[in-house]
Amino acid sequence: MADTSARLNVRKTYKLYLGGRFARSESGRVIPAKSPAGAPLDNYCHASRKDFRDAVVAARKACSAWSRTTAYLKGQILYRAAEMLEGRSEELAAEVARSHGVTLPKARKGVASVVDRLVYYAGWTDKFQQVFGSVNPVASPHFNFTTPEPTGVVVIIAPDEPVLLPLVSLLAPVILSGNTAVIIPSESAPLPALSFAEILATSDLPGGVVNILPGNRAELASHIASHMDVNAIVDAAGDGVLGGQLQTGVAENLKRYHRRTLTADEWFGDKGEDPYWILDTVEMKTAWHPIGI
Repeated sequence: MADTSARLNVRKTYKLYLGGRFARSESGRVIPAKSPAGAPLDNYCHASRKDFRDAVVAARKACSAWSRTTAYLKGQILYRAAEMLEGRSEELAAEVARSHGVTLPKARKGVASVVDRLVYYAGWTDKFQQVFGSVNPVASPHFNFTTPEPTGVVVIIAPDEPVLLPLVSLLAPVILSGNTAVIIPSESAPLPALSFAEILATSDLPGGVVNILPGNRAELASHIASHMDVNAIVDAAGDGVLGGQLQTGVAENLKRYHRRTLTADEWFGDKGEDPYWILDTVEMKTAWHPIGI
């Protein structure tokens, strides 16, 4: 029998989640993630500007089909993600605990909140049109309807708060309405987000609808702001310098920009599951239809 006492553990290298596949960065950069105490964890690929451009291309390509997907099916896919996350909750809790330096019970509680948040937003997929749309009175023989439609490709900059709840709370309102997303996860603890990507990959979510790129926010900021095929930015990084840079860029090309400034505790309450966030990344379209005689 072979002696395994001197066996070295094979450390995992987390890949970018880009266009529905797990890819290495085109730059070849692979760096070690570290715990808050400085202990090395696993390695992960570090996204470049070229990777960001590729992610936007993938998100744009997925937009047309995803926006036409029925509300029922979108809800089923989000619920499937919750199911898969529930099945791997212990694994993800261990990832959160070591990445953020929190206790395992606290990490378990946080992961359970992520599952609940996904189920909550899955229920909104076939309701937000009726809640936020309207039938308008007009002084002519027409029906007049106003309905929300997706705006397109949305970049989400996630905060560094522990657990995945902020990231999922930002993502779900964006994609449930038919948008596609490019996520820049926590810079200090990217591994839980990349583990979440593995869950999304098994949840029937079409490739390109969600793309996750760990990287340096400051390095990517100017490119995010200036990219003409990005329609909106949701910024929860809590970095005033970064926010100012993004807002300067979007002022030039008329992207939407929304800042989320919740505290760590507020993400777990009603403020963290505000359905009105859905309105931040939709366009209200009005249609006229003649009344038949």
